[in-house]
Amino acid sequence: MTDDRSEMPDRWQVGTSFEAGLEKLSVSWQRDRRVERLWEKDSSLWTGADEDHWLGWLDIVSEADELRGVEEFGSRVRESGITDVLLLGMGGASLGAEVLCSVLAPSDGAPALRVLDTTDPAQILRTVTSLAWSRTLVIVSSKSGTTLESTLLSEYVLDQLRAAQGPAAAAAHVVAITDRRSPLDRQAVGEPFRQVWYGGEAIGGRFSVLSRFGLGPAGVCKVNVTELVSRARRMAVSCGPDVPVAENPGVRLGLALGLAASTGRDKLTVVISPAIGALGVWLEQLLAESLGKSGRGIVPIVDEVLGPPEAYGQDRLFVYLRLASAPDVEQDVALARLAEHGHPVIELSVSDPLGIGAELFRWECATAVCASVLQVNPFDQPDVESSKVAARAVTQSYVSTGIVPQETPLAETEGLALYATGCYADHLRAAAGAGASVSQFISAHLEGFTPGDYCALLAYLDRSATHRKALHRMRHMVRDTYRVATSVGFGPRFLHSTGQAFKGGTDRGIFLQITSQDLVDVAIPGRDYTFGVIKAAQARGDLQALVDRGRRVLWVHLEPDAKVGLRRLEAEIGAACS
Repeated sequence: MTDDRSEMPDRWQVGTSFEAGLEKLSVSWQRDRRVERLWEKDSSLWTGADEDHWLGWLDIVSEADELRGVEEFGSRVRESGITDVLLLGMGGASLGAEVLCSVLAPSDGAPALRVLDTTDPAQILRTVTSLAWSRTLVIVSSKSGTTLESTLLSEYVLDQLRAAQGPAAAAAHVVAITDRRSPLDRQAVGEPFRQVWYGGEAIGGRFSVLSRFGLGPAGVCKVNVTELVSRARRMAVSCGPDVPVAENPGVRLGLALGLAASTGRDKLTVVISPAIGALGVWLEQLLAESLGKSGRGIVPIVDEVLGPPEAYGQDRLFVYLRLASAPDVEQDVALARLAEHGHPVIELSVSDPLGIGAELFRWECATAVCASVLQVNPFDQPDVESSKVAARAVTQSYVSTGIVPQETPLAETEGLALYATGCYADHLRAAAGAGASVSQFISAHLEGFTPGDYCALLAYLDRSATHRKALHRMRHMVRDTYRVATSVGFGPRFLHSTGQAFKGGTDRGIFLQITSQDLVDVAIPGRDYTFGVIKAAQARGDLQALVDRGRRVLWVHLEPDAKVGLRRLEAEIGAACS
């Protein structure tokens, strides 16, 4: 099945009932001037808190963004012989740039972007040892200038850079992206770094891709940021206050997302043409962290291999970002089948890769509109802090005692051990039976799904290709057996993304936290702990935050080798799903 849709507009196949609900919602928004109020930055559209302080992204594409300065700096950097850019940042401070470079950076003649947004020692070592410091530009990106992971990574990487290049020469290889007067700003000016770029103070991290946080690294890596922003500007005009709701692409999408979530279709499954597939990780953070709070929200599902219609329950909304210049025929066929079987499918046409500039703005607008429908503040992240607090407590305990707390496993076998705490541990013991094995506990955990639930695999592991593939095989086994939405996240990266929705959103998740024994570790200059200790503390803190909210979570610890342990876990999950 093929067709020529290269010049066709977006297609909505959502059913007459959904269309009727969307029409009613659109009429209400038109009557109450809500699009105008969005552009007027009226916080009463949401919770009446401080939302008006965080709407600078509405203006960012209409401002003179000094793109010429970004491009000229990039040219100078490349002419100086830089071949690699190492970006240190978490969440919105790095995801936007990572997506832009993955999709749009030319393959020849441009520095390669490498992102460190982890505390996993093996991943840190693999990345850093692959670099030649004399040809590397380091970008430290943190809006507040105090983000834990970015701070620790900066201390380690800059120590390595200074040892290799000398202090004076090292500073000429470093760029900071931050807010004015932040601790990072003071450090960058004091040393001084080669360049300091400032993000807009009225723009939160996950809405900052069209600011210096996204455009700076992308410009260095030879992305055509001028054309990218031009596409975003055109979308902003199309989403403007004078455009009727029914014709407004960002507002209409946001209303559809809000309506779907309000009627039980809160697992937003985003399907993206492979050539622009990297956009998924940015959308995942934008949607989950903005909308998953106050017991409401959307769980974004990305990087899922499409299955047959019977693999899905009635809690899905499918949005397909179809690259008209390079569509994937298998995706076209699979989504057509889903629509034929009554699953709502919204197809958004992206003309060419640079068209993601328009999508970045469309989705920011849609997220803000959806948050208004759900009546949540899209610009805060109240449940992200809970994991940080618990992780700090574990770290402080280690500094004082030299010991990371140990627990007694529910069950263990060669390669892995299972843990649970509180009421959920009692529930699993009762469900699995006295003296239950690892297999029986995993089966009891997975058999707890009810319609509308989802499963999240939360892996505090090296984000290697081998580990990713294994975890995605597991998620698809669970989906196909239990007909539930599934997600894979690597810690601590997901803590700044889907972690907010897991703790603050709907209580429909069943979680499998996966940790491992580190075969190598990395010391942090001037600190009494290592990256391995920090990673363990973050996993414990995340577990505690989930438990405190009554979430259903089973912790699997792999040792002595994560690769071997994952093979055993995959076999156990396969047996439970058979």
